Amino acid sequence: MTNAEFNQAFNERILEFMVRVFKFIETLPNKSGKRTIDYQIGKSASSVGANHRAFCRGRSKNEKFAKICIVVEEADETEFWLQFIKKLEWGNKEELDWLLKEIDEIVRINVSIKNKLWPNSK
Repeated sequence: MTNAEFNQAFNERILEFMVRVFKFIETLPNKSGKRTIDYQIGKSASSVGANHRAFCRGRSKNEKFAKICIVVEEADETEFWLQFIKKLEWGNKEELDWLLKEIDEIVRINVSIKNKLWPNSK
């Protein structure tokens, strides 16, 4: 698989994750604080997708590195909000577990890309 093919497939995977996040937050109970969670997780999850696309189109190593750093940060934030929802015991447990597993893999893959792009960035 070429880098371009991987990036295209990974962008599709992230897009599917984003869709599932947005569908999941629509099912959460309408309780105090829900708007904050909706906004924060919606923002961070969509930022993962948008910035990974920007990473793929980066014009230089420095630009790509900057974008992949944002992807890692936003993916980690998304994972935080999903863990928070789990602590609240909100939402469908099976879907939440899938989302948590998927974002963990997305974080790991992007950290690996970041470290290969700039090995001293750990």
